[in-house]
Amino acid sequence: MPSIKVAILGFGTVGEGVYRILREKQEEIKKHTGFTVDVVSILVKDKTKKRTSLTDVQVTDDFRDILNNPTIDIVFEAIVGEEPAYTYLSDAIEKGCHIITANKKMFAKHGPALIKHADFRNVRVGFEATTAGGIPIIRTVTNLLAGDRVKRIQGILNGTSNFILTKMRSVGSSFEEALLDAQRKGFAEADPSDDVTGMDAFRKLMILSSLAFGQQPNWDEVPVIGIDHLQSNDLIEASKEDLRYRHIADIWVDENGKLRGTVGPALIGANHPFYNIDGVDNAVIVKTEYLGSLTLVGPGAGMYPTGSAMIADLLHIIRQHEAVLIPS
Repeated sequence: MPSIKVAILGFGTVGEGVYRILREKQEEIKKHTGFTVDVVSILVKDKTKKRTSLTDVQVTDDFRDILNNPTIDIVFEAIVGEEPAYTYLSDAIEKGCHIITANKKMFAKHGPALIKHADFRNVRVGFEATTAGGIPIIRTVTNLLAGDRVKRIQGILNGTSNFILTKMRSVGSSFEEALLDAQRKGFAEADPSDDVTGMDAFRKLMILSSLAFGQQPNWDEVPVIGIDHLQSNDLIEASKEDLRYRHIADIWVDENGKLRGTVGPALIGANHPFYNIDGVDNAVIVKTEYLGSLTLVGPGAGMYPTGSAMIADLLHIIRQHEAVLIPS
């Protein structure tokens, strides 16, 4: 049976999730695609660290070991930050590898360039995992664009913020207490500033903007407000009026044809689709010219939602582009 060889860049929460899913679902993937998928190399920061879960795979701290391996067909990227992720993926594309990324910080800024480069080299870019966790929003919007026009996208795009707001409202936790709980549960990073200041949601919104509208607004013109200024009393008092705070990212074309965006807390009523979206769940409303409004809901944080989104990209590449996957 033909084999597809893959490398994983980064072995934190997301990278390990991808590896586990590929191992656990190996037979199912083989059955549904006709290909075996083998992880042959993993890039880590510290290769001396013991990783008992890794078997029959090269563990390296030098990207050149992956770049110089002629058998690798697809590169998964799960590194934090713009660099060296952007350079690594650019080099992988130039080599002729398909790439799949979960790096929203890098992709919000460099995604258009990577896609253009990949088109030139006739390889594919998977970025479902950059936005809204386990919700297949990238694939959904892509499919809608084939016969419809997106007019507006609104989303709860950060599961950490949504978890914190839920805790503050439901049990009266302070912001600091709710954040600490999110960190204990693995929903928030040790440095949660991107989550609580709104920057994570902003970057995801810019990725959706590029996809849905073919452009991004001027970043400096998009107001971005986080949740770190809210107090539990604010949420409790709102609940008495049957209102809830949600952290909402919004992108639309105004009546003058200008693309506009906002990111920040908003008070919504019980009739709003986001009213009952609690915990780490994300939700996205896509408003289109013909279909109307479509709402998608799903988990937005954690190892498996993000890893699953990356595997979905892998399966899409295999099914749609077998002609450009030359088995080793």
